[in-house]
Amino acid sequence: MKQTSGGCGKPVLFFILGLLILVGLWAIWSIDRIPKLAERSFGAASPHLNVIDKTYYGTLILANQNDLLIPFDPGDSNRLFKIQDGESVNSVALRLEQEGLIANSQAFRAYLLYAGLDTGMKAGQYSLSASMTAVDIAHVLQSAITEEITFVLLAGWRSEEVAEALSSYGFYTDPMDFLDLVRNPPEYLRPVGVGEGDTLEGYLYPGEYVLKRKLGAEDIVRAFVNRFEMEAYSRLGSAWEQQGLTVKEAITLASIVEREAIVDDEMPTIASVFYNRLGISMKLDSDPTVQYAVGYNGQQNTWWTNPLSSQDLLIDSYYNTYQYQGLPPGPICNPGMSSLVAVAYPAQTPYYYFRAKCDESGQHSFAVTYEEHLQNGCP
Repeated sequence: MKQTSGGCGKPVLFFILGLLILVGLWAIWSIDRIPKLAERSFGAASPHLNVIDKTYYGTLILANQNDLLIPFDPGDSNRLFKIQDGESVNSVALRLEQEGLIANSQAFRAYLLYAGLDTGMKAGQYSLSASMTAVDIAHVLQSAITEEITFVLLAGWRSEEVAEALSSYGFYTDPMDFLDLVRNPPEYLRPVGVGEGDTLEGYLYPGEYVLKRKLGAEDIVRAFVNRFEMEAYSRLGSAWEQQGLTVKEAITLASIVEREAIVDDEMPTIASVFYNRLGISMKLDSDPTVQYAVGYNGQQNTWWTNPLSSQDLLIDSYYNTYQYQGLPPGPICNPGMSSLVAVAYPAQTPYYYFRAKCDESGQHSFAVTYEEHLQNGCP
């Protein structure tokens, strides 16, 4: 019998062709679906990746999404991690895994490449924790922790607000350690005017500071009070004395002026009102002193309750200048240069009263008599 060649070749050929078609269809499906699935879980891919790379890295991160999206150790605390100059992505990923911050260095590297974060990592120190996801860590590594912080201490802040700001700026010191030093300063930290039993409220000089992130509470406090002595006391101390005030009294009065005034140009006039009242033993009747006595208002989320209630005005505190005559026991905030100057060089006026104007300008109407003061009220 005559045999034909290739009798079993056609099935094999059809099988191979079918397999190629299936592979092609799978490839088309993958190129269409995998990038979409990856984007749904991990965000958009880097615009610099082509379709093949998006599919490849998308496949890798989807296959390892638990390692990328679930923290390796939810109970871990923060620690410093340093990237060296010129260190490669592979080296960083491997060290993160070795130090127990991530579960899978290969998946982490794939995510960096997928998201385009591989070129954005910068040398420097980072505060990381295994309680963060690997994806979160990848994004944190785009902004190194600088060793120095530019800190702005705002005029009118009380010490608790300064402590809160130190924490939000990223200083390592404990805010409570800072407050403990402010409330109970050792003798070597007390600037001129601060005696035994006094706090440093009022002597934390407002302004811009460039400070090391790792500074302890003592060094931070020292920076603030040293600036007070250099910028404020050295320039204005003799002028306060000529007004008949001690340093503590001057800072206390300036702190009230700071909280009362919104417009700096009015500070000398507001200071004159308080000088005039003190001169005839008239109570100061200053809302900010009551706000200081009331303390933190949880409902308003502020240290400065506004408006004050009739009950607030009755609070039994020597800081309540509606109830007690003269200056309060100490400063109610940390005054800036404008209010310190206003107390050193007050305007000469006949005024004993002031109230906010009704136009929401932040300015005040001043009056000599109580009757005139009432007439300045809003309709």
